[in-house]
Amino acid sequence: MSYQHRNLAAGRWKELPLFERMANIGGEVERALVWQAKNNAEYSQKAFERALELIDLTLQYSQTRSHLKEVARLREALVDYFCGTNEFKSTESSWRKYFSQFTYAARRNS
Repeated sequence: MSYQHRNLAAGRWKELPLFERMANIGGEVERALVWQAKNNAEYSQKAFERALELIDLTLQYSQTRSHLKEVARLREALVDYFCGTNEFKSTESSWRKYFSQFTYAARRNS
């Protein structure tokens, strides 16, 4: 498989705490939202795909059941928002609010 985040996929990703992983996923989601707002579907899609790649790496390396459930639900909701019918009624604001907590924690602990 060809990874966009080669360095992370090579093993560095599993060394990061969950909140740092989630903050990185949030960065890609933020990029997807920004490009979506600018009506650039191609760049938004690419950022969304990178977010999915990081989510899949997180699922691959997660050992804790509660982490797996949270990340799997996140993946489901993101796919619904960007590619589906937005059944969960997500908004740009709700995604930013969700990920801002992880970004804050990652910055605080760095």
